[in-house]
Amino acid sequence: MSIATMVQVLGEGFLVSLQIFFITLLGALPLGVPVALLRMSRLAPVRAVTRFYISVMRGTPLMLQMFAIYFAPYYVFGMPLSTDSKWHATIVAFIINYAAYFAEIYRSGLQSIPRGQYEAAEVLGYSKAQTFFVIVLPQVVKRIMPSLGNEVITLVKDTSLAFAIGVGEMFSEAKALVAAQVSMVPFAIAAVIYWVFNFLVEIGLGRIEKRLDYYHD
Repeated sequence: MSIATMVQVLGEGFLVSLQIFFITLLGALPLGVPVALLRMSRLAPVRAVTRFYISVMRGTPLMLQMFAIYFAPYYVFGMPLSTDSKWHATIVAFIINYAAYFAEIYRSGLQSIPRGQYEAAEVLGYSKAQTFFVIVLPQVVKRIMPSLGNEVITLVKDTSLAFAIGVGEMFSEAKALVAAQVSMVPFAIAAVIYWVFNFLVEIGLGRIEKRLDYYHD
């Protein structure tokens, strides 16, 4: 098999990786906000439950979480498994896992804002919503961008874990090609594709950080 054909096959697998990547971001980034707010709730039981959820998500392997979500409907409810079940389990596992990480990043950003800024905004007549969106949120976004960027880059690489339950993303295709061709070339090509995409993500995140430079501490 020629290198061009390998690149084509791996490219088709990478499209699946991209779907996992973007769907996870679309689900986990907004979901992390309410999780962070619940983690900071004044109600102790709410904080405890949210903290437990975050602890489980961060303290157990993502691969194990995928297996649990994939097999739970069958073993708990007797529901049949299908190809779609693998995809759904992957997406759900990635979203709830990364939402926990994003929530902690959001929480650290929110708690880094001095209390005096809230009090000053109140004196100036700002409502709570205005205070959050006009004063607090821009500063939080700037402060959490480096940490958020690290998680986004990690997500690119973590999409390869989907192979564990049979989702045909790029790493799955690379493994199949290596076995069929008895060559490490497919792995090398996959590594280059991962690196190039991560490089593009880094450039995009860097531009976002530069645009936020006018928010000075």
